[in-house]
Amino acid sequence: SDPLLMRRALEYVKTFNGIIAQHAQEPALTVDSQMNEGIMSSKLGLTGWPAVAEEAIIARDILLAEHVGSRLHICHLTTAGGVELVRFAKSRGINVTAEVTPHHLLLTDDLVSNYDPVLKVNPPLRTEKDVLALRKGLADGTIDIVGTDHAPHPIEDKDCEWQSAAFGMVGLETALSVVVKAMIDTKLMNWTDLVDRMSIAPARIAGYANHGQSIKEGASANLTIIDTQARWTVDRNRLASKSKNTPFEGMQLSAQVLHTFLNGKQILKNGEIMNGGERE
Repeated sequence: SDPLLMRRALEYVKTFNGIIAQHAQEPALTVDSQMNEGIMSSKLGLTGWPAVAEEAIIARDILLAEHVGSRLHICHLTTAGGVELVRFAKSRGINVTAEVTPHHLLLTDDLVSNYDPVLKVNPPLRTEKDVLALRKGLADGTIDIVGTDHAPHPIEDKDCEWQSAAFGMVGLETALSVVVKAMIDTKLMNWTDLVDRMSIAPARIAGYANHGQSIKEGASANLTIIDTQARWTVDRNRLASKSKNTPFEGMQLSAQVLHTFLNGKQILKNGEIMNGGERE
């Protein structure tokens, strides 16, 4: 939260064309926060995490990045105001990129009404207005990429009362299908757009030269094979992850990853981790 430290960090990474990835949260505005600040938090009697706590840090860091002339990446953007700030920054030519998670593209804070700790996440689920703004921002390129913010937790960290529960949810195995539901099924993006936001642009921002490239002879085999016509239902007990804290339990989704290859080695075959693959 220290602006001087952030300025120094931006100055330092500029020397080697690095990038600062920032979780935007003003701690003074989010003490003991449990969910999005709004109508639902008032109804449930839970301390709210206001949108301005995210937007204030985004605005500050955008201006610092402009002043220093350095690269800034905004992690897991969640608010309509945050989208507008990133749009403003890009209109001024500031070197800023941003990401959104699959769960923030689909889920709203209304779902928290049953106090299910699986839905407790930081930054929190926001309003429908925010969700729609995030979708528009991802579609028009204001938001550059999708990042899962995958956060596995042991059962005991979620099987408890809301205020004692850990923040976070698993999202790696459902990421593709959730983005398809939020963006392709709604006609906001096509598959070419999705490949850009989930493969090409992330590799470019991170500087991974062998990823997010065209398929051609002699290129590194970093590939994902997808069945775009698949229909499936999320079952936490069938997830490869040892953690089961998925907010999408029982949801019917379309499109599914069948195979993945990393540096020419097959890691996933017919939806199952190959021998030597690691669970997390």
